[in-house]
Amino acid sequence: MLDVLLSQVAAGLVLGGLYVMIAIGLSIIFGLLGIVNFAHGNFFALGAYFALTLVQYFGWPAVILAPVLVGVVGMVVERLLIRQLYDKEPLISLIVTFALALMIEALLRLIYGGIGQPFSQPPMFTGIYLWGPVLITKYRLAVFVITVAVLIALWAFMQFTPFGRILRAGSRDPEMVGLLGIRLPRVLTAVFGLGCALAGVAGMLAAPLWTVTPSMSTNAIMPAFVVVTIGGLGSFAGAVIAGLMVGVVTALTIQFQPDAANAVMYVFMAVILLLRPRGLLGERWERFE
Repeated sequence: MLDVLLSQVAAGLVLGGLYVMIAIGLSIIFGLLGIVNFAHGNFFALGAYFALTLVQYFGWPAVILAPVLVGVVGMVVERLLIRQLYDKEPLISLIVTFALALMIEALLRLIYGGIGQPFSQPPMFTGIYLWGPVLITKYRLAVFVITVAVLIALWAFMQFTPFGRILRAGSRDPEMVGLLGIRLPRVLTAVFGLGCALAGVAGMLAAPLWTVTPSMSTNAIMPAFVVVTIGGLGSFAGAVIAGLMVGVVTALTIQFQPDAANAVMYVFMAVILLLRPRGLLGERWERFE
């Protein structure tokens, strides 16, 4: 029993890491742009499909380009569409990004078809690790290590680079950033691209674990909203803690009560919000209150 429990916890940490990656991208976009990007899960799906295509034509080394391409697509979308929504009602941005999500999914179905695409894990990561009672595949372990490395790099970027400081300042007071002579439109484009690229990284890593289908975005966007809500708006650490907790709770529920797996994260979110309405580490953001 203990070995099953620990193995599911390990699998849950991997799943939670993917949720964290998606949620932080969503949180960054909402924090600075004030846009509820309902199409964020579709950029996750784009990451999976770009990875699939790159592997088929250029081999596994090219897969690293998948999140870069997703980020470029995100910047184009921000420049052509999202930029028109900044001074509009939040409901309009929700409707427009929902329409964008439907359009991206329809394009994926048109190009790749509606059935799942096979995507094997890299040959170098086949096999399993057995550490005492913990059993985990080599690929899941690699996914967790890569996720941790990306999150540490993102944290360092946000804390110690000039652009990262601009992002954190602009999320609180974009008018002040503009008065300092910083061209905020370029910053907003880069932020949207960064958020989409993070979703693309998660999609690239999840592709060999999940079924690659146009509708896989649904399995990404709802957990991302749940993680952001539980962790608290604007909190990097909150998103990490919430994502790992949601991943572990979901994995354990799948093992011991599969029928409740789809609902458990929402019940968990409701309990947390009853105890802490702002989330675990939520802050007060005046521009949204």
